[in-house]
Amino acid sequence: MTGHERREQLVAVARGLFAEKGFEPTSVEDIAARAEVSKPVVYEHFGGKEGIYAVVVDREVKELSGRLSAALLIEDHPKRIVERTALALLDYIEEAEDGFRILVRDSPVAQATGPFNSMLGDVARNVESLLQMEFERHDLDPGTATLYAQMLVGMIAFTGQWWLEARQPDKTTVAAHLTNLAWNGLRGMERTPHLLALDAELNSP
Repeated sequence: MTGHERREQLVAVARGLFAEKGFEPTSVEDIAARAEVSKPVVYEHFGGKEGIYAVVVDREVKELSGRLSAALLIEDHPKRIVERTALALLDYIEEAEDGFRILVRDSPVAQATGPFNSMLGDVARNVESLLQMEFERHDLDPGTATLYAQMLVGMIAFTGQWWLEARQPDKTTVAAHLTNLAWNGLRGMERTPHLLALDAELNSP
């Protein structure tokens, strides 16, 4: 086995272990044993568990980010962009379950830091630019595009985490419902939204 082939084998083995057990419980000994090599081989190629984990995460972030960015960059009707983005995430979960499990286990949506959330931040910025243009066209405040981009991306990401385990209904149905909520909500937006509870307080004697 060449050095490159050995490196790729170790990455594949580590990827499976990180998905199965998580980062902390996985040891260099585990990686070496499953790859049927000695521990020094792992250290030689990656310097330790942290090095190989960084490679695994970097590859997964690039793969998922590339899929989501491609879905957003195709000029199309906004509703189709929402559909395509939701399906891009669900396709990745279906085709690269181990990769998504690694990303969300050690960097859940609830945490503010981590590679998964950094990637979501990049996606949200792309969504924000699209929303700003649409808001301007419909006489809505473009300054709120940042807020709505965060909500839309968070909704899709959190639903993806749920679907990772549920797997029901099928991904096209999930994408259709996500689009239904996002699109029909955006289409019926008020220029100056307000809280009904606050109205009741203001109008109470």
